Amino acid sequence: MNRFASVPFVPTELDELRDGHMAPARGIYRIALLIPLCGSAGIWAPSCISSAQAAVEELNRANGVNGRKVQLIMIDSAQESSLPIEETVNDLIESGSIDAIVGMHISAIRQRLSKVVRQRIPYIYTPLYEGGETTAGLYAIGETPDEQLGPAMETLQSEYRPGSWALIGNDYVWPRISHLYAKSKLKKMSVNLAYERYLPFGLSNMARHVEDIAVSGAEALLISLVGQDAVSFNRAFGAAGLDSKIVRLSCAIDENALLASGARNAKRLFVASGYFGALPTEANAAFKESYYRLHGDQAPVLNALGQSTYEGVHYLAGLLQGHPDTWRTGGVGSALPVIHRSARKPLGASRGQRAPIYLARADGLKMEVIKYFKTYS
Repeated sequence: MNRFASVPFVPTELDELRDGHMAPARGIYRIALLIPLCGSAGIWAPSCISSAQAAVEELNRANGVNGRKVQLIMIDSAQESSLPIEETVNDLIESGSIDAIVGMHISAIRQRLSKVVRQRIPYIYTPLYEGGETTAGLYAIGETPDEQLGPAMETLQSEYRPGSWALIGNDYVWPRISHLYAKSKLKKMSVNLAYERYLPFGLSNMARHVEDIAVSGAEALLISLVGQDAVSFNRAFGAAGLDSKIVRLSCAIDENALLASGARNAKRLFVASGYFGALPTEANAAFKESYYRLHGDQAPVLNALGQSTYEGVHYLAGLLQGHPDTWRTGGVGSALPVIHRSARKPLGASRGQRAPIYLARADGLKMEVIKYFKTYS
């Protein structure tokens, strides 16, 4: 099956890296769009590509990036990819083939690439992540557990009063660090931990782990599985009929994963996120207008991971417009104010104000936002 059969490519704005080579282009600002094209996280690729294209179209209708027309270079950054990502990115930087990176991939890839990029070009990392990134020239703009996970856990604990929680995630840095935070939150709330497990990517049979969670007696469950792995887990969870006994929370299940899971497998499923496609905000309305004008009504479904590439491209443009000579010294938590477009917050939001976090409940095949939390840097 071709996962990208419905992706509306714009050939003049998007090239795919082939054999690790790309000739330099004069007068063009080339952004390497690092996204997973295969594996567990490949489910997000169509929306990530389409959202980044919407940002490029907006920039190119104006001044591009500092007067240069923008072009996207697509690179597979899946954990499961056979592409030697560090070598590929290093070669592209050294040859002058790319001018910047916008990456929507797992944190393990970011940690590897941070040692390669070394402030030679700007690196915007867009998805939710575990926090703690301090590399100069690398800007992680996504939500962190203290912003996203903490308030959601408190809300569900107050509403449902579960006696204990279970934690399940993929075996890499984001789930493990997020779960360390979750365990500290449970301790503060005087709630027990009944189960904790980390799984390899691509595990299709989740039935045994669902059964172990049922046996543990947990009444709430934090799911930190990525993409298709979360879908497989939700299907097994629904088949076991555990929704009546256990309330679920995730920070990474999006509209794509909800559709793939199916409505009957998403009962009492809650998601905390900085973005949902149905947000009734002016910023999101402007984004959706650009997105559907470019791609049409059959475009890939809007979601947080896709929107993050839209925001990442605009963040890059704002960074270089406001700080063309000093971006190498900044990074997460820096004092560099960056004015940029986003579907998560208004253009004029103050530098210290982060995008709010929303808590949504799965309602059939839709996400219904039920609460939001303000966050500040």
